[in-house]
Amino acid sequence: MKRLHSFIHLPAAERWLLFRAALLLGAMRLGLWLLPFQMLRRLLARFALRPTRVPDTERFSKARVVWAVETVARHMPLASTCLTQALAAQMLLARRGYPALVYIGVVRDDSDELQAHAWVKSEGEVVIGGFELERYTPLATLGVEKS
Repeated sequence: MKRLHSFIHLPAAERWLLFRAALLLGAMRLGLWLLPFQMLRRLLARFALRPTRVPDTERFSKARVVWAVETVARHMPLASTCLTQALAAQMLLARRGYPALVYIGVVRDDSDELQAHAWVKSEGEVVIGGFELERYTPLATLGVEKS
């Protein structure tokens, strides 16, 4: 009940941002389940290249966009992987005109198993997924950072 109360008292633009983050997280999870990764990448690239016209009331900082993705991810267990969060954050940032690159890295754990992690950088700054990155060897970068 407390969460609902907090949600209702947010400005309308922030409620819409959370709603969009929820839709994107769900879409990313579904896309990863149903589509080959290369096809999903092409679809996301096509949509990310088309920035939306965002009204002044919805001009959010990168940090606020990431807050929305992380907040929704905490309440959507199936959509809360680092990859789904990174892809959703990249899309929301890119559609608002922020450059955003998804990095996918790997590391071998103590039992010699391969572990993967995804994070997003925007203008040289890690904006989501930025924990213990020094452990991971980047394998792929998704997206194009505008200059």
